[in-house]
Amino acid sequence: MVGVPWFSGGTSGFSNASFGYILGFILAAFIVGRLAERGASTTALRSAGLMVVGNLAIYAVGVTWLKFAIDVNWATALSLGVVPFLIGDAVKIALAAGLLPLSWKGLEKLQMRNQ
Repeated sequence: MVGVPWFSGGTSGFSNASFGYILGFILAAFIVGRLAERGASTTALRSAGLMVVGNLAIYAVGVTWLKFAIDVNWATALSLGVVPFLIGDAVKIALAAGLLPLSWKGLEKLQMRNQ
């Protein structure tokens, strides 16, 4: 964004259609982090909900950027920027949501042993 040539073709990436998803990841990290600090990742169901919220933030910013970057209507932007990823994202959310609470429990046990 500041002109550093990190992206495709040695560009800053700012004008690329996918740059909105990068911004969306930043927004999602903020939202999900805040909600997780308040205990939103303590069960598999709550973790799944939290991950869906994160994905919605990514999609919202990413699809909006995509729409204007390639000058298409909303339906086309959704079909290009969301639809192809829904199944993969759902599988990843299901797996991660199931593993996250187990990870928390494992960390708690490890802390108890180290005290």
